[in-house]
Amino acid sequence: MRTETTAEGFRITVSNTGVIVAPHEVPMLFEPFRRLTDRVGSARGSGLGLSIVRAVARVHDGDADARARPQGGLDVHATLPTCHTPGRKRTGHQEQRAHS
Repeated sequence: MRTETTAEGFRITVSNTGVIVAPHEVPMLFEPFRRLTDRVGSARGSGLGLSIVRAVARVHDGDADARARPQGGLDVHATLPTCHTPGRKRTGHQEQRAHS
């Protein structure tokens, strides 16, 4: 785990090892109840973890994403603004969700 301060706020990165994940599969891992089909050695888990991480980050005007590591596993990044401002103008994904 690594933390850093950026111009936008705070960034938390969690890296893990595991099976090699194709880059095109990464976005679907943020969908509720989605897991990789070729996961090694474990049938545990419901596929909610990353969708919860993203939902919590977005409620706080942040976001979460991931990148596949070439040697296997993921680098998961969660970003949060320095200050959560209620009523702040929403941008990007937040604006789309607010109007849905």
